[in-house]
Amino acid sequence: MSLIIIDYGSGNLRSAAKAFQKVADGKTKVSTSSCPEAVAKSDYVVLPGVGTFPDCKKGLSALPGMIDSLQEHIVVRGRPFLGICVGMQLTASMGHELTQTRGLDWFSASVCKIDFLQNEDAHNNLKVPHMGWNQLKIKRRGHPVLDGISEDLYFYFAHSFHMQLDNNNEIMATTEYGGPITAMVGRDNVLGTQFHPEKSQAAGLQMLENFLKWRP
Repeated sequence: MSLIIIDYGSGNLRSAAKAFQKVADGKTKVSTSSCPEAVAKSDYVVLPGVGTFPDCKKGLSALPGMIDSLQEHIVVRGRPFLGICVGMQLTASMGHELTQTRGLDWFSASVCKIDFLQNEDAHNNLKVPHMGWNQLKIKRRGHPVLDGISEDLYFYFAHSFHMQLDNNNEIMATTEYGGPITAMVGRDNVLGTQFHPEKSQAAGLQMLENFLKWRP
C-alpha cells in the first residue's frame, strides 16, 4: 500500500509525513510528491494546507496536471482522500478569503471568515484565529475513520475561516467556538478535517490510523 502527501508549497509536509509513518508501521509506504503521476499510483491521497485559500489554490494550480489527476483518481475512481485544514477548504465550491476563489467543488460549500457578531458574548471573549485545542461534536457516528474517537478528546485547530456546507449530512463533526464550526466533512471516499490530526497527539494518530484502514 502507498500514501502520497501532495507537496504544492502549502502545508506541514514533514509533520504529516512523520505522523502517517508512525501509524503505518511499515505496512504503507508514505511519501511526498508534487507529481500528478504519484497520485495515479497511490492508494491514499492527502492534501495538507497552511496559508490563505487563494495562495493554496494558486500553488495547487501551478502543478501541471495535478488538479486533473485529483479529479480523475479521487472523484472518478474513488481513491481515499484526506484534506487537512486549508486542504479540506479547497474541496469547497468557493473561498471568500481576501477575494473570491474557486475551489475544487467536490462539496457544495463556501469558505467564509469566522464571525461572532451575532453572539455578543463570543464576540467579546473569543479571538480569531481559532487557535488551540477543542473538542468535536460527532455527527456521523459509526464511520470507520471515527472509530475510537469520542467527544471528550481534543484536537488542534488553527484557522480564521471555516467551511459552510449546503448539505448538512456531509458534516461529520463540528466544534464549538462562539457557535458550531465545521470540523470534519465526508462523502463517499473524500474526507476533510479543519483541525490538524498530525498535531493532535494520540487522538489525531488514532484518526490517521483509521484512515489507513479505511476501504470506502
